[in-house]
This record gives sequence, structure tokens and C-alpha cells, in this order.
Amino acid sequence: MDRLCIINAIDAGNLSVLLTFSDNTTQLVNVGDFIRRNPHPQYNKYLDPRKFKHFTIDNGNIVWGKNWDLMFPIEQLHAGNIA
Repeated sequence: MDRLCIINAIDAGNLSVLLTFSDNTTQLVNVGDFIRRNPHPQYNKYLDPRKFKHFTIDNGNIVWGKNWDLMFPIEQLHAGNIA
């Protein structure tokens, strides 16, 4: 089986992203809920929608910040449940 990865990510509004995976599935993930449940100075800045929308796909995963300030396990993103 090939490695599961994100091939596309779209800002869906309300601090959510619509992710498309290499297995042709999609998942809507609300990152804002995670940040509110787990406040941290490194994450909190992404509650600003202008900063939130500046994510990238790097090595098959969605990341925020030059130094990967915020990222999640691909399996959790695929399941739509980030912890």
C-alpha cells in the first residue's frame, strides 16, 4: 500500500480545511476547535483567519508556519478527528 498523504488542501472558512488524500477521500477538519481546546502561544496565532489560511502541504502533510508550528498526524486528519 502506498503511503497516505494529503494532495490538496483548501481553506473552508471558520478555521477549517477541506483535505484531499492520496486515496481519493476528502475530509473537512476544524483546526480552530483543536486550538481552542489546546491553547498554546505557538498555535494561538492561527486563530486569526488571515494567518490560518497560510498553510502549506509539505512532505504530504498540512503545516502552518516556516518551522512547522502546527501540524497533525496524517491518520487523525484522514479520520477527521484531531486530538
